[in-house]
Amino acid sequence: MTIRVVVWGENVHEQENEVVRKIYPEGMHTTIAKGLDEDPVIEVSTATLQEPEHGLTEQRLADTDVLIWWGHKSHGEVSDAVVERVAKRVWEGMGLIVLHSGHFSKIFKRLMGTPCSLKWREAGELERVWVINRNHQIAQGLSDYFEFEQTEMYGEPFTVPEPDETVFVTWYEGGEVFRSGLTWRRGGGKVFYFSPGHETYPIYYNPDVKQVLKNAVKWAYNPAPAWAGIEKAPNTPADKAPNGPLTIKGETLHKRGEEGFH
Repeated sequence: MTIRVVVWGENVHEQENEVVRKIYPEGMHTTIAKGLDEDPVIEVSTATLQEPEHGLTEQRLADTDVLIWWGHKSHGEVSDAVVERVAKRVWEGMGLIVLHSGHFSKIFKRLMGTPCSLKWREAGELERVWVINRNHQIAQGLSDYFEFEQTEMYGEPFTVPEPDETVFVTWYEGGEVFRSGLTWRRGGGKVFYFSPGHETYPIYYNPDVKQVLKNAVKWAYNPAPAWAGIEKAPNTPADKAPNGPLTIKGETLHKRGEEGFH
């Protein structure tokens, strides 16, 4: 089994901010990809905002099993057409892993249907991530908790839909807590949000973070064929009903063979 993964990175802070560039000289997307590449089951490549169609053409997405998304400064520069293309692939069965400030990305808000807002603070404080769902596939190989000496605070309320599962809950030195690892299903696809990953700290080099992401890729992978046409609402004519041709009774809004309203 091979899981085809694309790590999508905004790749803006790495170009503009010296602190970020020193930590991630090849870009955060490359560091994340290298961590995943340690697992022989995962076949990983990268894409960035600056590429044509943001590196996410229809064919590229059709050949992707799991997409990982990191963005922050330039959410608004992501093409709406590409967002809809990614959403369609998630509905069809592609897995999506959204990282850190990707909570405000167009694709995450599109799939959640909520503001996806939260509280935040940059103070370089301690973060302790508690594993509260020990039997979950994403939590395998981890201890009771793991820590970052310095990080950005993300605090509740996190205005997302009630998750299917909560895997991690974070405590911060300043006293806030945050649901830092959440899962949902959208159509045929699985979605995982993981909050650690502020760009001015070397979080994506952390062994526990790399373990979480490897586990999450395997959890989000769907081996079934793409659920083609899931976004459509086709008319099933009376003469094609499962129990044989039906006699149409009463008035109808549409003429025979006419496409429905959208």
